[in-house]
Amino acid sequence: MAFDGITTKSISYELQHSILGGKINKIFEPNKNEIILGIYANGKNYALNICIDSNLYRIHLTTNSKPNPLNAPNFCMLLRKHLIGYKIKSISSDDNLERIVKIELEGYNELSDLTTKYLIVELMGKHSNIILLNDKLFIIDSLRHLDTTSKSYRDILPAHEYIRPDNNKHNFYDINSSEVLYNLLLENKITNLTNFLVNYFTGFSKPFVKNILKKLNINNNEFSKENILTLYDYISKILNNLDSSNISLVNYYNEKGKADYVIDLIPKKSDLDINFFIDDFYYNKEINNNFVSYRNNLLKLISHILKKYSLRLASINSKLTECANKDKYKLYGELITANLYKIPKNYNLDKIELENYYDNNLPIVIPLDNTISVANNAKKYFKKYNKLKNALEIVTLQKKETEEELQYIESIIYELEYTKDIQEVNDIYNEISENPIFKDYIQTNNKPDNKKESNVSAPREYHIDGYTVLVGKNNKQNDYLTTKIASKDDIWFHTKDIHGSHVILKNPSSSISKDVLIKCAKLAAYYSKARLSTNVPVDYCYVKYVKKPNGSKPGMVIYSNNKTLYVNPSIEE
Repeated sequence: MAFDGITTKSISYELQHSILGGKINKIFEPNKNEIILGIYANGKNYALNICIDSNLYRIHLTTNSKPNPLNAPNFCMLLRKHLIGYKIKSISSDDNLERIVKIELEGYNELSDLTTKYLIVELMGKHSNIILLNDKLFIIDSLRHLDTTSKSYRDILPAHEYIRPDNNKHNFYDINSSEVLYNLLLENKITNLTNFLVNYFTGFSKPFVKNILKKLNINNNEFSKENILTLYDYISKILNNLDSSNISLVNYYNEKGKADYVIDLIPKKSDLDINFFIDDFYYNKEINNNFVSYRNNLLKLISHILKKYSLRLASINSKLTECANKDKYKLYGELITANLYKIPKNYNLDKIELENYYDNNLPIVIPLDNTISVANNAKKYFKKYNKLKNALEIVTLQKKETEEELQYIESIIYELEYTKDIQEVNDIYNEISENPIFKDYIQTNNKPDNKKESNVSAPREYHIDGYTVLVGKNNKQNDYLTTKIASKDDIWFHTKDIHGSHVILKNPSSSISKDVLIKCAKLAAYYSKARLSTNVPVDYCYVKYVKKPNGSKPGMVIYSNNKTLYVNPSIEE
């Protein structure tokens, strides 16, 4: 992330112009890495978001709501005790562009004495922290505690004097000309301009430097004195305009296409342009991170269950292979019984050769258990035959049920892989919460009410040649779409024997063109497991021919009077 010292400095300037003199009236801690300060200033309510997450550290005003825990954590309670009612006297960040923001607060303590306190926000990756100081600059408390025994070079503990973080980098403001910068590059024999500027000077991020080099058309590895003059002037102009309306944040994409942002010389659209750019950027990023984490955790869980059922099916197939030999044991028993009169009655026979009257009296060797009599061996074979005969019925049914469960689990995995937001993942979570397959893995306190159709989110909607086409997002929605939304004369599409969404062509005319049918079929193929395939078979029929059997899994239907189209998956509107 490009939340560097330059961004920190520019945000602190915007905060000075907006919330200076404001009174803190609310404080809460949405999670272990964030503090939200509610501030009333200039007749408006503001929310100052301070986050010290190692990857998402920042400070800015926010308009996006965060959950307020019912039970406030200890540090939140301490801040409420010390800061509620205090006014913001000053907000500043380091002139050397260190990512440290110092908020000076003034208010009355329990004895009604006017006192000063300081909130220090250190934004330094995994070492980020929020520290509350008294007027003597001693630590009252901090969100994270550090001490020298944990390999820290300073103590961040209550009653300890606050010590600033070490900084071995240099201040770009000390470079008073492009000549000085150019000589510095020559002295250090620099061949990579970006790495040098980022590692030598405080407050510069790689995206910031790369964006400038690209904009000025300066080669990162080969540069002239004239290039350095242009670069120095451009950076200096940015630094000298951090407290003006001449700079704002712009989107930046690195070599891998990953989204970021950088400060640049572009006029602001509003006085809090940078704050709210940061707010929107990180809000969207957090939403996406939560979505990816939620989806991946659910995928991991369901993949585990898929493996469990796959092993069960392998065990069932093994049992079926054994059951396939049942007639052999029946034959052994019959042949032994038919020939008992001529078999020696001793207990030490390991095998016996008899004529198989079912196979032209050809000789057959029958293994025996030499610890029991030959007659008991016959009984043992009949018993094994009957056991396998009974097992075959049970195991055949188990195989059918297990294969259905596997198909259902695979359909859930397919749906999860193509979800686009948390709501779609949550719909799938609610669906599997109702299924006994997942009862040992999903914890839910409130049993969903299947009758509440309002809980089902809206399907995807497309418009093809004037017709409305609806596409289900998950199994439960597929059922709702086909059995509730669709009318009997609508046309239903689904990939043949392939997991996919139900697609409904609404209100087709009696003279519906084949071109429209093909476009709908392509849509059905696109929203299926065969999305990356070609020549995908898609069945279609009127909805009145689609039935959902009682007790069947969500999304499972049977249909008749269908036709098939072979198409390449695509979205055509």
